[in-house]
Amino acid sequence: MPTYDLIIRGGTIVDGTGRPRFTGDVAVQGGLIAAVGKVSGTAKREIDAGGKVVAPGWVDIHTHYDGQATWDQEMAPSSWHGVTTVVMGNCGVGFAPAAPDRHEWLIGLMEGVEDIPGTALAEGLKWDWESFPEYLDALERLPRSVDVATHVPHGAVRAYVLGDREKPGAIPTDEDIDAMAKIVEEGVRAGALGFSTSRTVIHKSIDGEVVPGTTATAEELIRIGRAMGRVGHGVFEMASDMKREWDEFGWMGAMSRETGLPVTFAALQSIAKELPLSEQIEEMTRQNAAGANIVAQIALRGNGIVMNWRGTVHPFMFRPTWAALAAMPWEDQLTHLADPVFKKIILSESNVYPESDIVHLYRVIGEGWANQYEMDEGFDYEPQADASIAARAAAAGVTPESYAYDLMLADGGTGFIYLPILNYADGNLDFLEELQSRDDCVNSLSDGGAHCGTICDAASPTFMLQHWVRDRKRGGRLSLEQAVKRQCHDTARLYGMNDRGVIAPGALADINVIDMEALKLGKPWLAFDLPAGGKRLLQKADGYLYTIKSGEVTFEQGIWTGAVPGVLVRGPQQAEMLEAAE
Repeated sequence: MPTYDLIIRGGTIVDGTGRPRFTGDVAVQGGLIAAVGKVSGTAKREIDAGGKVVAPGWVDIHTHYDGQATWDQEMAPSSWHGVTTVVMGNCGVGFAPAAPDRHEWLIGLMEGVEDIPGTALAEGLKWDWESFPEYLDALERLPRSVDVATHVPHGAVRAYVLGDREKPGAIPTDEDIDAMAKIVEEGVRAGALGFSTSRTVIHKSIDGEVVPGTTATAEELIRIGRAMGRVGHGVFEMASDMKREWDEFGWMGAMSRETGLPVTFAALQSIAKELPLSEQIEEMTRQNAAGANIVAQIALRGNGIVMNWRGTVHPFMFRPTWAALAAMPWEDQLTHLADPVFKKIILSESNVYPESDIVHLYRVIGEGWANQYEMDEGFDYEPQADASIAARAAAAGVTPESYAYDLMLADGGTGFIYLPILNYADGNLDFLEELQSRDDCVNSLSDGGAHCGTICDAASPTFMLQHWVRDRKRGGRLSLEQAVKRQCHDTARLYGMNDRGVIAPGALADINVIDMEALKLGKPWLAFDLPAGGKRLLQKADGYLYTIKSGEVTFEQGIWTGAVPGVLVRGPQQAEMLEAAE
């Protein structure tokens, strides 16, 4: 009779393939799933999963843990939400290759684009690498609770090749492009899962300059894509404003057909995108019908900003009186904010917006009360109009400014306001329903590890189960089987990680045991636990009973066990079929 490392008994197995759920056991041996169904035999440990969901670990392909992964083994907050694999290096930002004199520049790029405190990066990064392969080696030296994989980021590549010539509008020479392509080819051969770039004015360095990929030509991008084609694998990832003159889908389709590789992009309702989301999907469909492999990454809730007095953004940040407080210690800020005289002064002021090509965004932050929502107990991330600051202020008989001020000041300044900038143009999420059944779309865009003072979308997989599968009342829902497939099998397969994302013999034993009835997102909070006291928004969840990575229990009842079986994923992965041990 076989003896296993672990048996999960009697759970409702949702295996990640989209097939109907069934009741059964899962046996684990040597970090792999050894048997599924009715399992006889014994194990060193058994978990009773009766009445609970047993699903693969989440595979999150859009994160920004590029710095954090070099010092942090727990990999929160993504690891708190059942994620067992993260892909980072998205949107063209990262820390390799890194010439010694470009460290500060790379930190400024990441801080500006992804709102990761530069002081935390400066203290946390050891910079024991220069080339991209050396960065992979550095990542490999630190075990974690999750597996990590990464792209070669365009910003770092351009900075390495162009040096001080890397400025907005810089035009690389043919030799420069050849050098960039060589770096990307070297990085993918060393184990990167792809290449990433960004072409949106929303992404700017800490100095306010657009990121390097914004002004890249189609020729530069295609030649870099060909470098991956020479290796034979790799995903080309991009965020873009989708300007019509750029014909993004034209060159993406041509590159995908020529190289045979997938191209994936952030598909959003966005005030910055010239092509509406419906047209983005139409263009993708047209290119794929002609032989391309373009995949849209979609977010399942309104992407935006969680605002708080101590966060990166709040509605009063553009008022002159706030500027005098901004650099003060929090205790002094709180004293002023609690003073009725101070409140009267700041509410009497008008916003003073900086000159910018995104001033329309600033206006929504500073005065978009109808689009801002109070994050109260049990907050619904698909809020209706009566939950807006404008509506609740009117009901209370006060101005929106006064209501928002007091809301954020409540409980010692811990109140939050939700402002969905993207994906909420219609005041609902109905437009996402159709996309959930398409094979050319995957659920993504959590930005785990990034936007530390503005969002905490690393909780996206939990939101998917809680809102889209169980609780949604304003429209259609997802079946549990479809939701799991999209966040496990589909994301893993896009990036060639064929060894995970399903519960089947031979697959990695990356597993979540979930109490669907108890599943609940907690209230976000601001922590100051990054290196140098850097701040980040965090959010936990109830309902994850066990998270198992490569056969080891990494989280139990939401608490990290200290286990660190996570490794660096180098290149495409194939499942090793494993016979159940006798």
